[in-house]
Amino acid sequence: MRNFSKQSILTNGNLALSIAPALTPKGLENNPQFFKGFVLEPQVIARGLLVLADITATRYFNYTPVAERDPVLTAQGDRLRCECFSACNGVYARLDLLNDGFYGEIGYGTTNVDIGKTLRSSLSHIKKEDKLHLLIGEDGLDVRHLKNIDNIILSINPIFERQVEMPNRWIRALGNTAGIHKKMLFAFSVKGILAKQFIAKLPSATSKEQSGFLTYSPSGIKILPHYSKNSVFISGIHRLSALKRVMTDVKSISFYAPTSEDTKEGVAIEVSLSNARITITLTAKSYQGYSGEGALLSSLAQQEVLDDADRILTNLSFNSVVATNKINLDKKSLENALAVLAVSGKLGFDMFENSYFHRELPHDPDRVLKDNPRLISAQRLVETQNVEYISENQFMVHSLDNDYRVIYSADENTRKCTCKWYLSHQNSRGPCKHILAVELWRDKK
Repeated sequence: MRNFSKQSILTNGNLALSIAPALTPKGLENNPQFFKGFVLEPQVIARGLLVLADITATRYFNYTPVAERDPVLTAQGDRLRCECFSACNGVYARLDLLNDGFYGEIGYGTTNVDIGKTLRSSLSHIKKEDKLHLLIGEDGLDVRHLKNIDNIILSINPIFERQVEMPNRWIRALGNTAGIHKKMLFAFSVKGILAKQFIAKLPSATSKEQSGFLTYSPSGIKILPHYSKNSVFISGIHRLSALKRVMTDVKSISFYAPTSEDTKEGVAIEVSLSNARITITLTAKSYQGYSGEGALLSSLAQQEVLDDADRILTNLSFNSVVATNKINLDKKSLENALAVLAVSGKLGFDMFENSYFHRELPHDPDRVLKDNPRLISAQRLVETQNVEYISENQFMVHSLDNDYRVIYSADENTRKCTCKWYLSHQNSRGPCKHILAVELWRDKK
C-alpha cells in the first residue's frame, strides 16, 4: 500500500474517503472507485468508523493513546468491510457495512483508508437527520456532510484523507485472527435494552484490568469469577470501551468463545446495528498480541498445501462468502490450503456468515516463512537430521545441545513437548518448533 495522494474530506454533505492504490480483480489500480452514492443511516456508519478509530489509536495494555493507523478497507460487491487492530495488537475490530445501508453500487478491491483527526471530528458531529454522500475511490475516501437545521440543508467543510502504509504486523495478525475466528462457537446473545445496558456499563479504556466469565441472566449480562454454562471468558473488559460510541444504535450483541467448556482462550463480540455489524475480538490476555499467536502453524507445516492454496486463490474475486463446497479438494487439504491463504492475509473469517471472505493484500511468496520464525526453525531441525524416531507416537528432537521429547498425535490439541515454550503456552499459541519439526519429518516419510 502506497501513500495517499489527498486527504479525506467532508463537505457539502459529501464524505470523500481517501484510499491507497487498490488491489482489484483487474490488478493494481491507482484510482479505483469502490462506491459512489448515499448512506441511508449516516450516523450509524459515522459512529461505527469512530469505534475503529478509537481502537486503532489505543494501547490497552498499560493504557496509552497513540497515533492512529489506517483500517484495511475491502469492497465485496454486496458490502464494505473495514478492519483494524489496536496499537497493542490485542484487539481486532471489523465494521461490516451491508448493501442495504447504501444507495449506490459497491465495487471490488482491497486498500487501506486514513481516518485522521479532522475526519474524526467531522464524523462525531453527524446527526441522525443529516444526509451523507459517500465516495470511496478516485484517489480517496471523499466525505460530504449535509447538515439539516430546521429542514435547511447546510454544507460542512470537506475532509479528504491521506494514504499511509499498513503496518506489516497487521498482515501477520490478520492471518492469526482468521484461524481464531473459525474456531469460535456461539455462546449467547442479548437484544434491545439488555444490549444497551451491557455497553453502558463497560469501563473506560483507562480502567484497571477486570477479567472473568461473561454470563447471561434475564436481568442482564454479569461478569463472574467462575464458569457457568455458555459463559465466555474475557480478559480486560475495558478493551471493549470503544463500543460506547454505538450504545444508542445497538440492536443485539452476540458472544463467541473457542469452545463451550471452561476455557480462557479469548472472546469475540458481534454487535448488530442497522445495516451494519461490528466484530471485536480480544486476545486471551490483555498483554498478548495477535501477531504472535501462531494459530495456523500446524497447517503451514505441509509443503503440498502451497500448491492447493494457489489453485484456490486464482478462483477468488473478493468474495464476501467463499463457497468452500465448490472447491475440489478433500476436507483436510482444503482446510490446510485455506489456512495458508489466511496466514498470508488473503482470507478473513466471518462468524456471522460462518464462512471465509476474500481480501487481497500485496503478494509476498516468502511471507509465510518470514512471519513464522518457529516454522523456519522447525525446517532447519529436519534438514539437519535432528528429529529422532522412537516409537509411533514418540520422538526425540535435538536442539541447542538439549533433547526434547515430543508426544505426537492426530489431534493437534493433545500433542506435547518437554520444552519451555510448551510448558508456558501448551498449544494455546500454536505448536512449538519441536512439534512442528516432528510434523514436517512425518510428512516427508
